[in-house]
Amino acid sequence: MKPKLEKADRLRRVRQVIEEDPFITDKELASLFGVSIQTVRLDRLELGIPESRERTRRLAEEATNKVRSVETGEVIGELIDVKLGEEGISILETAKDMAFQRTSIVRGHHIFAQANSLAVALVDAEVALTGTARVKYLRPVKAGERLVAKAEVLTRSGRRHVVKVTTKAGHEEVFIGEFTVFAVEEHESSSQDSRRGSD
Repeated sequence: MKPKLEKADRLRRVRQVIEEDPFITDKELASLFGVSIQTVRLDRLELGIPESRERTRRLAEEATNKVRSVETGEVIGELIDVKLGEEGISILETAKDMAFQRTSIVRGHHIFAQANSLAVALVDAEVALTGTARVKYLRPVKAGERLVAKAEVLTRSGRRHVVKVTTKAGHEEVFIGEFTVFAVEEHESSSQDSRRGSD
């Protein structure tokens, strides 16, 4: 059994933990501090910190306003943090309808789609298209697990971006992907379409 912290110490630690991991839930905080979920909620109210869902929603609104290459509904999961051309984070709450009925294991294309759409969102262009992807699934994901994908632009050469995405469930890596994404300006893609139409 974990030794209970004095309230002032617990409040300080709750604030610190949420700053380090803004996506942590009340249930996870309660487990971490050995207190009830109700106690965690009261602590958050006292600190003026909204619940996990609200924190995620606010971060998602800020992040999606920066993205050029995809529309909000085209991203799989929620974009939480984006620095165009550098790095980003998205969260996917997995559900039963994403999984095989018999095993409750999430289908791989959902995990891939989260990572791929995050990689594309990082590219600062009107249109960004995936050229190649090298991926590795490290363990099965069960429905109900929350996936946090972190992407980083490794290299950029002209329009070609190589983006690495690592996806975790809790503190465990479940997926790694390396995506080659190409930036295309919209007027180029429309002129190519019109040329095709005249052939």
